[in-house]
Amino acid sequence: MKALVLEEYKKFQYKAYPTPVPGRNEVLVRVKACAVCGSDVHGMDGSTGRRKPPIIMGHEASGIVEKCGEDVRNYRAGDRVTFDSTIFCGKCEMCLAGNVNLCKNRRVLGVSCNDYRLDGAFAEYVVVPEHVLYLLPENVSFVQAAMIEPLSIAYHAATRTEIKKNAAVMIVGIGTIGLLILQVVKTMGVREIIAVDIDDSRLEIAKQFGATFCVNSQNEDAAEKILAQTKDQNGVDYSFDATGISKTVNFCLQLTALNGAVILVGNLARSIDFPLQWVVTRQQSLFGSCASSGEYEQCLKLIAEGKINVDFMISKTVPLSEGNEWINRLYNREKGLYKIVLIP
Repeated sequence: MKALVLEEYKKFQYKAYPTPVPGRNEVLVRVKACAVCGSDVHGMDGSTGRRKPPIIMGHEASGIVEKCGEDVRNYRAGDRVTFDSTIFCGKCEMCLAGNVNLCKNRRVLGVSCNDYRLDGAFAEYVVVPEHVLYLLPENVSFVQAAMIEPLSIAYHAATRTEIKKNAAVMIVGIGTIGLLILQVVKTMGVREIIAVDIDDSRLEIAKQFGATFCVNSQNEDAAEKILAQTKDQNGVDYSFDATGISKTVNFCLQLTALNGAVILVGNLARSIDFPLQWVVTRQQSLFGSCASSGEYEQCLKLIAEGKINVDFMISKTVPLSEGNEWINRLYNREKGLYKIVLIP
């Protein structure tokens, strides 16, 4: 098969590579589309320590079942599928409790770290266990299905705590995940969605997707505008930080109301400055949100029913052979690029 291999940091090579062979409980999937994740972009330079060359990256994918291992029971050749990027064991305490994203033995497709190496889906074929597969609805395309993994992350974040109808919600960081959180939250019947970013073009997109109020946080009066928008000067009921640095987390805490909740999704920084007394005296609840926990079926349904628009977020679909160029363009933060989908 042909694959896009990270041969050295910041450099991919499109080359011949051995086709993987499925084990007894595994399925060989012929990849039809694979989106480039932000973690791929951040990891390609070695800064995360989770993508050590050589490795086939990529985990936001869909395709057609090519071959099944002898113990596979629920799928057959020709099935249109997508799959979870997290390979969970299904046997540990966390898995049995339904928290498969916290599996003690979890591995992630397209990652090579100190503990394991698992080739991903920037290739013509990929092998995954049967238990992480999901059938695609007929009206969901392969390219749309390549967006299920990031949508599931947004869905998981939006459901970490019960968001009440008519609530005021703020989302800080209008990248892919932030924009998907915005769309998921909109389906919950909230009163107001405040979008915050430092890029006015992203705020314009947020407005198109249902944000009722948009603020550039680089403006000196950004906090004052949001407090005024919440009318009683009390702040929002729920805030999501989809960035993960001290400034954005503290912005969320500052503008979340008494007894409100902050959901932490982004994690660019390993540690942050934290206003302990502010959180304690305002009795704010903090929720960490890690990846997704098997919410793929709910997300496929949202796309199939037209409640979530992922098409608008796909900047370009390009041949897998051009992956080196386009991933580097994402790495260099080329303006106007959201998601790039690679087509083998």
